[in-house]
Amino acid sequence: MNLILATRRSQLALAQAHWTRDRIQDLGSDVRVELREYVTRGDRVQDVPLPEIGGKGLFTLEIEHALLTREADLAVHSLKDLPGILTAGLCLAAVPEREDPRDVVVLPSGASADGSALEVLNRLKPGAVVGTSSPRRAAQLRLVRPDLTFRDIRGNVDTRLRKLDAGDYDAIILAAAGLRRLGWEDRISAALPAELCIPAPGQASLGIEARAGDPAVLEILGRLNHAESWARAIAERAVLTHLGGGCSIPLGAYAEAIGESLTLEAIVVAPDGSRAIRRGASGPRDRPEELGVHVAGLLKSAGAREVLAT
Repeated sequence: MNLILATRRSQLALAQAHWTRDRIQDLGSDVRVELREYVTRGDRVQDVPLPEIGGKGLFTLEIEHALLTREADLAVHSLKDLPGILTAGLCLAAVPEREDPRDVVVLPSGASADGSALEVLNRLKPGAVVGTSSPRRAAQLRLVRPDLTFRDIRGNVDTRLRKLDAGDYDAIILAAAGLRRLGWEDRISAALPAELCIPAPGQASLGIEARAGDPAVLEILGRLNHAESWARAIAERAVLTHLGGGCSIPLGAYAEAIGESLTLEAIVVAPDGSRAIRRGASGPRDRPEELGVHVAGLLKSAGAREVLAT
């Protein structure tokens, strides 16, 4: 069987697509995968912060169109970029084993990074410029260091690192998973525990998307699914979906599996860091969406929508 895999053209997206292609081809000699690259709206518009571009699916719309028109048979996304409600006719076919889900602080090359994440953050000078394109990261870190100046940063990971090392920023915040997948984990200065910064729903997981009515493809992709990672991702994404938000709202959700149970913790933060609501619960691992809906309800009852509207 010959399959076309749709992917963004970015450095990290291509690394993830090559990994997925190799895992599929490892399943059997009768499966061959060809990559087809697409440039999404989120990739084209580099001079505007993501929340200001507006709309859902900034990094997925063109790729999903390729699936629906049968230009491609499957797509691989960073799951945190995939909208909570998928386009009609498409489905989440597999979630492979998750990478490190934490956000990380990256300091300029050669800067001292001794100590805990909180100690590294506290050593930044008053008013230090921190680069991130994520309202979620900025809002949560404002709870710890309200004096920091958060400035948008876009581009491939290597572009962001060059801007940091050139002195444009005092630090930048990235996902540990992206640096690890690119082989640049040595640039991690400190990993932020969930106590300081809860990751985005699905962060560090890959989401493999396909047409819902394509059983032969779905059977192949299902063999890449990692049951624990799937359950964690579904619980986290249910929080996002049932709060009615998009991928760029300041919401974090993080699930962990303990035996046959899941624990889920989520946070919503006012964009200016003035108020935060954090709630959590546990439930059976085989009912992850139910757990996510429950935690979303706890957040709503505590005033989450009013906080997000701040």
